[in-house]
Amino acid sequence: MSLMISVSGIRGIVGESLTPKNLTAFAMAFASWILRRKDDRTKRPRIVIGRDTRPTGKAIGDLVSNVLVLCGCDVIDLDIATTPTVEIAVTSECADGGLIITASHNPVAWNALKMLNHLGEFLTATEVDELLAIADREQFCPAGWDHIGAITHDDRYDDLHIEKILQLSFVDTAAIAKEQFRVLVDCVEGAGYAVVPKLCRKLGMEHIVPVACGGSGLFPRNPEPIEENLSATIAGLKVSGCDFAIVVDPDVDRLALICEDGTLFGEEYTLVACADFYLKKHSGAVANNLSSSRALRDIAGRYGVECYSAKVGEANVIELMKEKSVVIGGEGNGGIILPELHYGRDALVGIALFVQAFTHWRTTNPNGSLSAFRKEFPDYVMSKQKTTLGKTDRSSLENILTDIALQYPEAESSALDGLKLDFSSSWVHLRPSNTEPIIRIYSEAPSKEEAEALADTLKRDIEKRTQGHE
Repeated sequence: MSLMISVSGIRGIVGESLTPKNLTAFAMAFASWILRRKDDRTKRPRIVIGRDTRPTGKAIGDLVSNVLVLCGCDVIDLDIATTPTVEIAVTSECADGGLIITASHNPVAWNALKMLNHLGEFLTATEVDELLAIADREQFCPAGWDHIGAITHDDRYDDLHIEKILQLSFVDTAAIAKEQFRVLVDCVEGAGYAVVPKLCRKLGMEHIVPVACGGSGLFPRNPEPIEENLSATIAGLKVSGCDFAIVVDPDVDRLALICEDGTLFGEEYTLVACADFYLKKHSGAVANNLSSSRALRDIAGRYGVECYSAKVGEANVIELMKEKSVVIGGEGNGGIILPELHYGRDALVGIALFVQAFTHWRTTNPNGSLSAFRKEFPDYVMSKQKTTLGKTDRSSLENILTDIALQYPEAESSALDGLKLDFSSSWVHLRPSNTEPIIRIYSEAPSKEEAEALADTLKRDIEKRTQGHE
């Protein structure tokens, strides 16, 4: 397994592709990149660090922090913190950058360095290329013995993050409290284990049933918050008698909701519901990525605003949101980006938006269930599949995708990010993953059968060419 490098960070299996050697090299490259971009060279660069709860996180965090110090940087260590919390801390501290030690939804054997610029945002593709050039040429800038930095620790940012959310104009804690929601919260033993239940209570939800909220970092299931991994959570919800369940991934940038009857609200519909509510109060364009549901476009149409789609990847979506002055956006994996708070996927602000949206709907639908609320939105079904790249390198993949596009002249095709084929009532998106050596195959149609059939067809098309299948 090779190291995965993208706008999503430097990611790999600890002890195999993610080693002390390359962690040191990339930390030195990051410090050197920060230093080169710093206007005032008389002041030491300041870098915020946080991590999720994985057993390897502290050791990696200590290693990386000390490398940064030896490169002349001051480090502000938040210890365990969600990805969006670190993003907020970078700007609040007027820091020059940030590093988050987390492999997000990957299994526990994985870890990663997610890199932030001075805006608390993921590096763009161009910025990643600059950093990689420094690493490749070993153009590092270590500090002399008398110019090394220092490490300070700060445990305030969970509370500061929550306070910033509570101050948002749309938040009405009294209205939420009036509903007396009973909520199951599943944090998969990740970085949200304390902050998510605390936020829920601050929002007015006093009746919390915590699941996997011990913070051990030993994930009790595959940590990606998708239906196939949530059977135990669904069973627990039904037993608990809760009104719904809130599920986050280990670094808390993705949000999934489970309805009272055990059905998933749908990770694609987290953004759809939040955007629908937010547009009632703030007019403006919305954005998602090319692998996200058409439902957001339909919601935008209700309010007479534009819906834009970017390449997959948080940095790509944010770049488009800034360019188009988008008021709310995100990705179809449950990632909400609200510029009013900050430019970053944030499950915590997603919880506030979603619960407020559900509360608002219940003013005209007293005691209505979450499954009934789900029916308020356009109904599409997605199929999310994947296949390995096999022996095909990524440079050859472009020609393969061009060849596949020619097979479907009736579809509107886009090569912005892999290959997307838009049909009259459905679409399919083929793209190499930024975080794994696979090709993701996402499709959407009015029914599950149609979506799966479309994905299956394109999966065979791609496997025939990448893996030599007949």
